[in-house]
Amino acid sequence: MPPTLRLAFALSMGAAVSLGITRFAYALLLPPMRDDLGWSYALAGGMNTANAVGYLVGALVTPALMRRFGVSRLLVVGAVLASLFMAGSGFVTAAPALLLQRLLAGIASAWVFVAGGLMAARLGEADASRGGLLLGIYYGGTGFGILASALLVPQVLQAAAGEPHGWAWAWWALAVASGVATVLLAWAGRALPDRPAPAPAAAAPGAPVALRRFGWALAGYGFFGIGYIGYMTFVIALLREQGASAGFVTLFYALLGIACIASSRLWAGLLDRYRGGQPQALLNGLLGVATLLPVLSASAPVALVSGLLFGGVFLSVVASTTALVRHNLPSSRWAQGISVFTIVFAFGQIVGPTITGWISDGPGGLARGLVGSAIALWLGAVLASRQHALEPA
Repeated sequence: MPPTLRLAFALSMGAAVSLGITRFAYALLLPPMRDDLGWSYALAGGMNTANAVGYLVGALVTPALMRRFGVSRLLVVGAVLASLFMAGSGFVTAAPALLLQRLLAGIASAWVFVAGGLMAARLGEADASRGGLLLGIYYGGTGFGILASALLVPQVLQAAAGEPHGWAWAWWALAVASGVATVLLAWAGRALPDRPAPAPAAAAPGAPVALRRFGWALAGYGFFGIGYIGYMTFVIALLREQGASAGFVTLFYALLGIACIASSRLWAGLLDRYRGGQPQALLNGLLGVATLLPVLSASAPVALVSGLLFGGVFLSVVASTTALVRHNLPSSRWAQGISVFTIVFAFGQIVGPTITGWISDGPGGLARGLVGSAIALWLGAVLASRQHALEPA
């Protein structure tokens, strides 16, 4: 295997830790924690809202921290802290303390994800012929984290079933898994030469006007943030309510993670072909279908199709906004454009879990909550479809 591919796979542990484990593994822990601690669905969703708030805060301060401490150091320190905060979640039961742990883990995970993404981009510069593949491997690391969580958490929960607050052992197991991933990240950080992160470039004249011309895509992306995180937070709880066994939950989540890993190549042609909001619209529409499937039918095959479709699509929505910016703005303004989309996405992720949980606490339960998530995704598809390629101002 070429050295750049080995480094890309090692760096992909950053996405595995920051998203696949720190954020998405919580879906597997939500049902036992809610049952044990007597939470409402609104409070259960609020745990991922706290994580998303932390992620936004962390993302906003990451550029300054990279300039101050270096990219590779921030990557490793963030991964160590994320692992410690996950371990800390196993030592407390009070809701405020758990919310704080989720907030702090979100801040640390943002450092890991952003720093790892920058290092993956630099790796792509060093091997231009594989640049797209190397970036795809990095973002596909989210799927590795989901897959590891699927194989680990249900087994630990089953083994600790007789223990008080047995879910705590799953948090500790996830922290150990993140620690192992951190070792690979540290190796990659030493192997790649560090250099100062670039200082923020001055905005070009008329920049705010140009970014407002992305309004339809930004609105669609905000609704994507609301809808996708509702599914990723509550779909396991819905499956358990429908009588799914621990073995089936493992299979479902593992297949979702595998589809996520494969998605980096699946939609590349679509993203290259269109300069407007068509890719985001199509992908949001498909995610809405995937979200609604387990509501319409409790059968195992339908649930597996839902997980495969969702895993094969949701990261490509993120990639579609990057492609939109790259197609329509000069390279000097790519960072500015991507930052605006990231902030809008973060706000969607912040409100999504709590709104879905609040709906789920009412009549119709989790099924109605996921219907709300599907509607949000379809609204995002409609809005994104209005986005046209930008003509020079």
